[in-house]
Amino acid sequence: MSWVCGVDEAGRGPLAGSVFAAAVILDPARPIAGLADSKTLTAARREALALEIRAHALAWSVARASVAEIDTLNILKATMLAMRRAVEGLAQAPAEALIDGNRVPPGLACRARAIVKGDALEPAISAASILAKVGRDAELVELDLLHPGYGFAVHKGYPTPAHLAALDRLGPCAEHRTSFAPVRERLAARQAAFW
Repeated sequence: MSWVCGVDEAGRGPLAGSVFAAAVILDPARPIAGLADSKTLTAARREALALEIRAHALAWSVARASVAEIDTLNILKATMLAMRRAVEGLAQAPAEALIDGNRVPPGLACRARAIVKGDALEPAISAASILAKVGRDAELVELDLLHPGYGFAVHKGYPTPAHLAALDRLGPCAEHRTSFAPVRERLAARQAAFW
């Protein structure tokens, strides 16, 4: 049988933390009710669906690209890398990958098709969006414990007023993306203040 996987990412826009991607091959014999774009679901609903996806999917994989990779490659290339890693991590090789968005990661070992707004159109992409978001949110909760004061558990690294105020107060930590302008500018301002 030729399997099709859905692929999506989470965390392109935040100022801190890794970018995550997931790949999921759903089991046609075990449909999962309620799959949708992760951004439209509550955190509790995402968590419940993530448990169901992990239990019932034929295969699933979550991967990431680190802050260092984001700063070295740029966020788009790091996202494509995380997506490729997610597909490569599947226990069963898919014949085709359906990718959310308008780009296909280079170097995939299977056919691939980009689908704009695929996370709302294709259940396998919806499932991938949920696993990627749940995985990334869990990492940001852990980072909140390692780097208190930034509020990572609340804003998940996104550039909210509270996060920007914490950056102004504390300066960037090791998990901040220094290639992103709000972090880079604050880092430069702090360095200038020492001269």
